[in-house]
Amino acid sequence: MNTPNTVWLITGASSGFGKALAEAVIAAGHRVAVTARRQDRLQALAQGREAQVLPLALDITDAAARERAVADTLARFGRIDVLANVAGSGSLGAVEEFTEAELRAQFELNFFATTQMSCAVLPQMRQQGSGHIVTVTSVAGLAPITGCGPYCASKFALEAWTETLAMEVAPLDIRVTLVEPGSFRTGFAGDVNVRPARRLDTYRDIVGPVERFLEQSAGHEIGDPAKAAGVILEAVNSSAAPVRLMLGADAYALWDQAIERRIQDIDAWRERGLATAFDGVELKPIGG
Repeated sequence: MNTPNTVWLITGASSGFGKALAEAVIAAGHRVAVTARRQDRLQALAQGREAQVLPLALDITDAAARERAVADTLARFGRIDVLANVAGSGSLGAVEEFTEAELRAQFELNFFATTQMSCAVLPQMRQQGSGHIVTVTSVAGLAPITGCGPYCASKFALEAWTETLAMEVAPLDIRVTLVEPGSFRTGFAGDVNVRPARRLDTYRDIVGPVERFLEQSAGHEIGDPAKAAGVILEAVNSSAAPVRLMLGADAYALWDQAIERRIQDIDAWRERGLATAFDGVELKPIGG
């Protein structure tokens, strides 16, 4: 999909990964609709490139706004080749500290709004017989981190939903890529993280070190968003685009540790787990 006529739609394009990706897409000569809650924050991206860049105000938790963004992109460019789901937010606090409403709000943005944004572009991609959906999750969507439970949970759900989507649309020539970053200088570790209104002293020594680490590391993370955007663009342009694209040495380290722990934990009870079948029953794979 490495042609000047490629059309992108990027959410969360006013800062962080979304902005870095938008800048890389624009520099590559592609056409792009850049979206964020406040359209004025997108004007610098469109300045002098009005024929190439379409800035759109979009709160992705608003279903009508999602549909308008898709319609406006199609009206301007005639197609959508790549959707980049970048908009989202983090959380910081012990899981017991978050109320049900706070937990639901995290899922509303990170999971429900993002999945429905994908569904909003799928009819067009199915009609044109091609497309690529890029969804930024996190290594925390594979390996949970103390103090970030609601964020991890929403990203775990997004990972499962998106990987299922990838399998279902592959026969339709639509590709899907999950991007799983570690720590990057995107402003994520700062004040944008949602914090629970209720704090419990019991958890301060448990989650406090993680909170302090994230707060102190803000602006000093090892990851370069511009380099990450370049790799994402390379993956989209590749004929062998991955379903999972992990970014950052810290992400790979966390994943390696998590998968090793899981294998050890599961294998310790494997024989007892395997022994729970009815005698003589033949194992059959799901779906035949």
